[in-house]
Amino acid sequence: MPNIESAIKRVRTAAKSNEANSAKLSTMRTAMKKYEAAVESNDENAKDLLVAATREIDMASAKGLIHTNKANREKSRLAKKLAK
Repeated sequence: MPNIESAIKRVRTAAKSNEANSAKLSTMRTAMKKYEAAVESNDENAKDLLVAATREIDMASAKGLIHTNKANREKSRLAKKLAK
């Protein structure tokens, strides 16, 4: 545990942002899984779920949680699944 006041504050700040970032990544992964499940079962709302998953991926990318190239790769893979 740090002794300096600013270091103590950084620990608190890091913990808070880690929690928020983990939640945002989890939301993104959940949206992707919902979409993939809908595509597997040929649901009619697959297009809507693709839009939602794409939005979550873009938000994670904008926040710097995932790299831009990873975001584009994931969106491409999801769109390819719908085309099949």
